[in-house]
Amino acid sequence: MAEIERESMEYDVVIVGAGPAGLSAAIRLKQLDADLNVVVLEKGSEVGAHILSGAVLDPSGLDALMPDWKERGAPISVPVKKDNFLILGEGGSIRVPNFPMPPLMNNHGNYIVSMANVCRWMAEQAEAMGVEVFPGMACSDLVYGENGELKGVVAGEFGLNKDRTPGPSYEPGMELLGKYVFLSEGVRGSLSKQVIAKYHLDAGKDVAKYGIGIKEIWDIKPENHSIGTVTHTMGWPLGGNAGGGSFIYHAENNQLFIGFVVHLNYKNPYLKPYMEFQRFKHHPEVAKLLQGGKRVAYGARAISEGGWQSIPKLVFPGGALLGCSAGLVNVPRIKGNHNAMLSGKAAAEAAYQAIRDGRAGDELTAYEDDLRSGPIARDLKRVRNVKPLWSKFGLVASLVLGGFDMWVANLTGWNPLGTLKHGKTDAQATEPADRHKVLDYPRPDGVLSFDRLTNLSFSATNHAEDEPCHLQLLDPDIPISVNLPKYAEPAQRYCPAGVYEVLRDDDGSNPRFQINAQNCVHCKTCDIKDPSQNINWTTPQGGEGPNYPNM
Repeated sequence: MAEIERESMEYDVVIVGAGPAGLSAAIRLKQLDADLNVVVLEKGSEVGAHILSGAVLDPSGLDALMPDWKERGAPISVPVKKDNFLILGEGGSIRVPNFPMPPLMNNHGNYIVSMANVCRWMAEQAEAMGVEVFPGMACSDLVYGENGELKGVVAGEFGLNKDRTPGPSYEPGMELLGKYVFLSEGVRGSLSKQVIAKYHLDAGKDVAKYGIGIKEIWDIKPENHSIGTVTHTMGWPLGGNAGGGSFIYHAENNQLFIGFVVHLNYKNPYLKPYMEFQRFKHHPEVAKLLQGGKRVAYGARAISEGGWQSIPKLVFPGGALLGCSAGLVNVPRIKGNHNAMLSGKAAAEAAYQAIRDGRAGDELTAYEDDLRSGPIARDLKRVRNVKPLWSKFGLVASLVLGGFDMWVANLTGWNPLGTLKHGKTDAQATEPADRHKVLDYPRPDGVLSFDRLTNLSFSATNHAEDEPCHLQLLDPDIPISVNLPKYAEPAQRYCPAGVYEVLRDDDGSNPRFQINAQNCVHCKTCDIKDPSQNINWTTPQGGEGPNYPNM
């Protein structure tokens, strides 16, 4: 494909991804200079189609970007009124009082939102300012300059055959070139991964850590609804099998945003994050909310959990990493959207000054300096030890020791535990199957819990059947020759969309690995958790994947 000639378009700044980070960068650039040429490229069919977040929004990022967001009609109208934290046992719960928690854990002043709808609104604001926003434009490759700097991206390539040769309706796409390129693809972005490897941006940093977040939206009975109520739980059903917990947010219009997060450093390859979520909904505290209700949407997404010590170098010749591509989630708060917005704002300010000074294609060190010393640093430094404590010593230690560390850091700016290391990657944490027992999960009842493929239809995901598989195996033999005998091929279980199967003949012989790429909801879990690191997630054609309505 190297000989294909493509047309090119030049911009001042090219932004990959229309999430909160990318759109914030675009808006801020136009605030600073209305004459800057800015383009935002989004792989989803529309802005918001691939956005999945809890979400309780800390408005500090939006306040800094657009202080008049209320007057502008932002879809942010449900303030948090009640904040609950529960530790679940199989049949009951213990409410943890709010007063022992550091103030940073308080959700009052925050809002229950659909981040998909917030991003749609932000895109409208950006377009009104003159930003070009192109949905359905997957960025499939990077364009480098003569000196090794990132110069642009290839976007809008369509019509490849399964063998990656041009088909009859092939469109080569275009090269979108910029003085600077911002990668704001979300967690484990395919281009960000390449850039991190090329420029060794993770050198000297701790390993990246992740979780998988699985979410449903329910229409519930009015008598079960308490608008503005936020509940987080830990404990059952995970127990000692994995770290994680749930979120239950009472949004407007009698809707309930309910989701479950499983940390991907779990050891037992038989664990099924999706089924842990389905089992969770049968807990008495949860079932009473859902009884008589109707699930209306489903989706899943990986979550960045490495925190402060895992943030890679953010700048490289010609570009920068923004938002979840940089890993800016505050794990104990379960929030990253505010930091994503702040990172977009900071990157824009650095690029504006550089362009004003006549620069292009160099490193935006002012952005790195801002992030390492500004409000994002203050947010993430104080909570940096909660995740490694949880990973190494479990839930109780993270609550007690992590709470102590956060309290001291909140009061003094100093973490008494220093900076703890994460240890293994999530892939390396997976242990051989013969060290663990098969986990038995109840069958979904079709009322509160559902099988994967039934739920998948509520994500509206779609992929063309005749295109190349976007889930690439580095070695096609590994799933059966290594992962199956050693790990019982965990891809069958960690994927929340039933993408991966091991098929056999009727007598149980002849195992073979099947990839149902059309099921993919772009969560990236396979790219993260595969114990052999054999699966490379790449972008399919633009506009494909889930079509989330208001996740």
